[in-house]
Amino acid sequence: MATSYTDPEAADGRAALGRNLTYGMLDSLGRAIVTGHYEGKTFPTEAELAKQHGVSRSVTREAVKMLTAKGLLSARPRQGTVIQPASSWNLFDTDVLRWLLERKFSVDLLRQFNQLRAGIEPEAAALAARFGSDEDFARITAGLARMEAAEKGLDDTLDADIAFHVAVLRASQNPFYTQFRDVVATALRTSIRFTNRIKGRSASVADHAAVKDAILARDSEGARAAMRRIIGDVLELIETAEGD
Repeated sequence: MATSYTDPEAADGRAALGRNLTYGMLDSLGRAIVTGHYEGKTFPTEAELAKQHGVSRSVTREAVKMLTAKGLLSARPRQGTVIQPASSWNLFDTDVLRWLLERKFSVDLLRQFNQLRAGIEPEAAALAARFGSDEDFARITAGLARMEAAEKGLDDTLDADIAFHVAVLRASQNPFYTQFRDVVATALRTSIRFTNRIKGRSASVADHAAVKDAILARDSEGARAAMRRIIGDVLELIETAEGD
């Protein structure tokens, strides 16, 4: 009885994609593109990718379609699929942002992200003070309580800090600001690790408490200024690190 032959490299490639082949393919190709694996090379055809990874053409086609939607690829007549310049990538897509943060660390990217935060989070805090509900305030208070617990080793420092900032975004009652929660949660993980390493400690609970107190007091200006101080401190640390 004849036995079928399976290319061991393709089998290994398929196994590396995990249980969800399409998302595994998306993650593998997206990371490779962002980290420069294909720099100076022609991007493989769908048939070549399918063979390399041991998957069907439909899996490859769907992954390529998703990468195109994220701005990483484009299909051109008679040119095939080509990698788009970084200026075309959707930086608000959490996958793209995660891949960017996973490549060689960039202080410039960290600064740019915190400059974005400086334009968003202080205003979100001001709006939270004006329009936040009791439920929103409870989430902000719970986020601060988690930060206090993390100081005692009873919670995760990163998760607690992120929970606080996401709660403030949600409390703004502005759906556009709220949409930034996934971007903030993704990028804060790198930002917080970096700044904590410089300071040798976690984020200031007192500074975050000042944001919470101003929001609960419905003090828009106070909330804006308190949040601006937190992000300004981060930007200052980044500048200090670059000067060392």
